[in-house]
Amino acid sequence: MTSRAEYSVLACADAWRGAGEVLASPMGIIPSIGARLARHTFSPDLLLTDGQALLVDRDGRPEGWLPYRQHLALVTGGKRHVMMGASQLDRFGNQNISCIGDWARPARQLLGVRGAPVNTLNNPTSYWVPRHSRRVFVEKVDMVCGVGYDNAAAAGPSATRYHRIPRVVSNLGVFDFATPDHTMRLVSVHPGVTVEEVQDATGFPLVRPDEVPCTREPTKEELRLIREVLDPRGLRDREVPA
Repeated sequence: MTSRAEYSVLACADAWRGAGEVLASPMGIIPSIGARLARHTFSPDLLLTDGQALLVDRDGRPEGWLPYRQHLALVTGGKRHVMMGASQLDRFGNQNISCIGDWARPARQLLGVRGAPVNTLNNPTSYWVPRHSRRVFVEKVDMVCGVGYDNAAAAGPSATRYHRIPRVVSNLGVFDFATPDHTMRLVSVHPGVTVEEVQDATGFPLVRPDEVPCTREPTKEELRLIREVLDPRGLRDREVPA
């Protein structure tokens, strides 16, 4: 039986389907497995990095040097697709990883803004949320770190040139922003999850079709790669318990 974590890996991998020769920058266990699965299967031209100074192959072996200046060139030219986390995410794709509450006196301090604005304005940025809840999927983020479609549009052409949010993947389903006003749309639910469960766990109304499909099933080869090659220790189940 395919686990919820494995459906999540598959959905993350599909975010890089047809990406071509771009740098994948996944953050988190399941997005990292997903990027490597994509490289192994339907996106063989995908570039992977060790997160420091090397390009690596699909099995993690060094295959090239990626100095910081070259990495920045990829970031600022739309040649990277990063999958980040989110402490808060709203209907337009604005992301918060900095603080909860009023910025002047926050109730909780988080990671900080870090590279989120540069990521979102300069290359495609997707999101991975391992615990889908109203605390994460909120009506309005407390602070904008990753820029959503509404704020990018308000800033003008310089902000929208490379701005794109292809996918949001959570432990419940898959989402995108392929709507006229770029508000979040429910694309699929993972098997065993209902549309009502997803909406109840979301702090704003989701756009959704009349019939929401289930996230696709993995092929036998994809399942073998996940279980035997990419994650034989089952680290994926730590992020999304079976």
